[in-house]
Amino acid sequence: MISGKTTLIAHLGYPTESFKAPMIYNPWFEQQGIDAVVVPMGVKAEDYAAALPLIMRFSNLRGALVTMPHKISTLHLVDEATPTARIAGACNAILKRPDGTLLGDMFDGAGFVRGVERKGRSFKGARVLVSGSGGVGSAIAASIAAAGAAELMLFDANPTSAQALAGRLREHYPKLEVSTGSNDPAGWDVIVNATPLGMKEGDPLPFDVARIAPGTFVGEVVMKTEYTPLLQAAVARGCAVQVGTDMLFEQIPAYLEFFGFGSTTAEALRAVATLKY
Repeated sequence: MISGKTTLIAHLGYPTESFKAPMIYNPWFEQQGIDAVVVPMGVKAEDYAAALPLIMRFSNLRGALVTMPHKISTLHLVDEATPTARIAGACNAILKRPDGTLLGDMFDGAGFVRGVERKGRSFKGARVLVSGSGGVGSAIAASIAAAGAAELMLFDANPTSAQALAGRLREHYPKLEVSTGSNDPAGWDVIVNATPLGMKEGDPLPFDVARIAPGTFVGEVVMKTEYTPLLQAAVARGCAVQVGTDMLFEQIPAYLEFFGFGSTTAEALRAVATLKY
């Protein structure tokens, strides 16, 4: 039951229809007896810079989860960002501190990598293709680099975005081999769809599935359905895969610590989640 004492966490993005976080956080808060709730708030990109400071003035707001299309712009709207967020060039979490200042952090990449490694696939020495250099793709690439990958190929429909991310990665990981410009999935150990392709009915596949080898691990960030058309095609080719919500479950314990609600495990969250697609 939401009351006047309930602590709010905004879930900022647009559109809100595909949001899954409230169906994970809110059942867990209820089970734990924590008087807090995650509230989806649809904010269009053109309104975000004006809306965020006003939303953050709500006295009963602890902070915000941030999703597409606001992760990159958030980095420039907070008072301080963690090193992880600066490398990623994006934020997916905002903490409103007691003095009202805003701290931005990024957990997408850590959640993605942790999920893959828990499935038995190590990034140590791996060759990885990441398609999409926006907020989530940048975070995933940064965390894959930190996990010890040997080579990264970055692709984005906007080549400038991929090149900028490559520059940030080279600065922090000088031994990492980083290239840009190719979306060919052949020959990579892991490929990642970090684009919105798969969100809409009839979207083209983000990769040429015929060129994905059965030994390739295929990761997805889209959560519109559990098994997106890309993952269905990858499974049909014999690939191991990671669904989009795995990244979400694996990063939530870090989010909870960031917001001061203690911690938990991905398994405990899955046990109470009421996910619907």
